[in-house]
Amino acid sequence: MARVKMLGLAAAAALMSTVAQAADFPATMAPPTYHQAPIETAGWYLRGDIGMSSQQFSDLAHPSFSGAPQFQFFDKGGFDSAPFFMVGLGYRWNSWLRFDFTGEYRGKAGFHALDSFFNAGQGAFNTNQYTASKSEWVVLVNGYFDLGTWWCVTPFIGAGVGFAQNKIEHFRDVNVIAGGGGWADTATTTNLAWALHAGASYQVTSNFAVQLSYRYLNLGKAQTGTLVNLDPTFVSGNPVGPVTFNNIFSHDVMLGFRWTMAPETPAYSPPLIRKG
Repeated sequence: MARVKMLGLAAAAALMSTVAQAADFPATMAPPTYHQAPIETAGWYLRGDIGMSSQQFSDLAHPSFSGAPQFQFFDKGGFDSAPFFMVGLGYRWNSWLRFDFTGEYRGKAGFHALDSFFNAGQGAFNTNQYTASKSEWVVLVNGYFDLGTWWCVTPFIGAGVGFAQNKIEHFRDVNVIAGGGGWADTATTTNLAWALHAGASYQVTSNFAVQLSYRYLNLGKAQTGTLVNLDPTFVSGNPVGPVTFNNIFSHDVMLGFRWTMAPETPAYSPPLIRKG
């Protein structure tokens, strides 16, 4: 009996010792915590964009159009699509407001148009086929409102204002029926430009974002040099002057990249583990 009691006391002492040692073990470690990549913080950023344009204008004008008998446009004309390239410097004010200053070159876009008028000397209708190319340098100051971030995607809207330098070159007027035509020298017109923006960006890291956006860009007007007949001996009673492209605008689609000039914050933050 005494021996059984001694064994019981020994087992109880061993159990108490195990419990006491277990109390000294650290608590169960918390599982790692993963965080979504943070959005860009306030500060300066660089941007670069490439895009394609879909350009139009309201009307084509020249002093001789109003005096030509039964003048009309069969096709008032349009510009081909063309690529453009943009760089800029910006500043993010807070999580929803940012501004940037951009400069871009818009590549040459071909132009084609066709009109008709009654040629009294021939007693028949003649046509004029117009061709040219257009390019621009555009500088804008833009402001954007970021509308919130979901799963690293941030939709935004914005507006911009600045100036456009529109160049028209290689303008030709060919009258196939009469075997004549005219041409105009290269000319550049500088005027007000403004834009409306809408799009969404994807935050790849805390200081790098990719964005896809749409822009309506109004470029003002453009003009050729003075229109001259191809036959230097021809003397016309019609007034001379440049051909004017009024109210040029473009629907642009752009793919852009933004680099925030600040240290990158890691997307994974492991928990701090302490002993004792």
